[in-house]
Amino acid sequence: MQSSSILSNETSVSPKNSFCELSGWLSWNVKFCRFMSLVAVIGMQWGDEGKGKVVDLLSESASHIARAQGGNNAGHTVVVQEKEYQFHLIPSGILYPHAKCYIGGGTVIDPKSFLEELDAIRAHGIAFEKRLFLSRYAHLVFPYHRLLDGLGDKSKGELAIGTTKKGIGPCYADKANRLGLRLADLLSPTFRQRLKETLSRKNHELEKLYDHPPLDFEEIASEYEGYAQKLAPFVAPVEEMLYEAIQQKERVLFEGAQGSLLDLTFGTYPFVTSSCTIAGGIPAGLGVGPCIDRILGVVKAYTTRVGNGPFPSELSDEEYKLFPDHNASREIGVTTGRKRRIGWFDAFLVSHTIRLSGVNCLAIMKLDILDGFDKIKICTGYRLDGQTLTSFPATGDELERIEPIYETIDGWKKPTTGIRNYRELPHAARAYLRRIEELSGVAISLISVGPARDQTLWMDRFFEEVSS
Repeated sequence: MQSSSILSNETSVSPKNSFCELSGWLSWNVKFCRFMSLVAVIGMQWGDEGKGKVVDLLSESASHIARAQGGNNAGHTVVVQEKEYQFHLIPSGILYPHAKCYIGGGTVIDPKSFLEELDAIRAHGIAFEKRLFLSRYAHLVFPYHRLLDGLGDKSKGELAIGTTKKGIGPCYADKANRLGLRLADLLSPTFRQRLKETLSRKNHELEKLYDHPPLDFEEIASEYEGYAQKLAPFVAPVEEMLYEAIQQKERVLFEGAQGSLLDLTFGTYPFVTSSCTIAGGIPAGLGVGPCIDRILGVVKAYTTRVGNGPFPSELSDEEYKLFPDHNASREIGVTTGRKRRIGWFDAFLVSHTIRLSGVNCLAIMKLDILDGFDKIKICTGYRLDGQTLTSFPATGDELERIEPIYETIDGWKKPTTGIRNYRELPHAARAYLRRIEELSGVAISLISVGPARDQTLWMDRFFEEVSS
């Protein structure tokens, strides 16, 4: 298959379902299986890149959508016919009646939050019975996880991570310490005994480390037994179901949560999440083999991050004044309500995360937010202690001392939100996108110019038959 690139002769780009055949010097030949049925969507920055919209768009053509890791610390907003839907754990593909959605064993589930999310979907008239499935292997978030999350981060003082306080980290810690309780355990006759043993340890931790009163066992046990009845209809052998779908060459969309620089191993440690957010985490979190045909990396046309941690391309105080306010730019976190930190597009960072996941196409989101700028910067490299770096730093200390290397590109000063054809983009906007392709070495397959489904420029095909 020859993938498309906008670094071509810039012939006309057709709308979705009538994709043009583009080819250029950046196009490459990749050998895929005859029917390209397995596509993964992952974030390439620090999360909040717009994966929810991309998953929603691709779900129209997919039969199965599977979430591999993370919990309700994620947040996706999808706009359909001016109606806004917010998701935290459930794949946004649930909006399509034909799609089956899965929450894998690598995730952690807060039953209270999950059921509230179901209620919100139901209130919108979305039917999900026999279309939404939970893996028995997924671990459960308990009240003590949420409590310890907040107390633990606060106790770190200036070293605080700035977590979502959803209990995700402590839940994954219990999983690693073999203290966790899974969905299978919740439905087991031994649940009360397992919970009693675990809560005894957690109460000891609360009392001795944080001088916090112990939590009541009976209260928690009764609450979660109530959840068990409501969750039981969704529990299924997710791993076997996905295996069968893959064997039948059905169209499967894998949804990653958070962003690559929040990966527990390869992210900007310790300012990271508690799961594997790169492409390799998808097979591990869903119990499927490493069989992904296409890995679509999602990036904003600039960079954001929430919480503490190094951010080399973050705007200066003066540059923040030039940027649209957080409401206008839709840069307030869906999960936390916090304003996101904003920076210029960091091509050096994105090239690093491309390598970590073997990404072979990009989705550029929120290009429209840059419509009003006279000049736009791109970070093309890092300088540390006077030396230009050739690889991405591994420590926060190095990243805090980075001097970003910028080049400046002319802005386009024209609205893009109404454009549906690549050739109709302002010349400067196309030059900006071409430069992103040059620096990343990966073709752009999708460009978003607004939150709605139709505010999308399609440059490539997904879930299509391809030559081998």
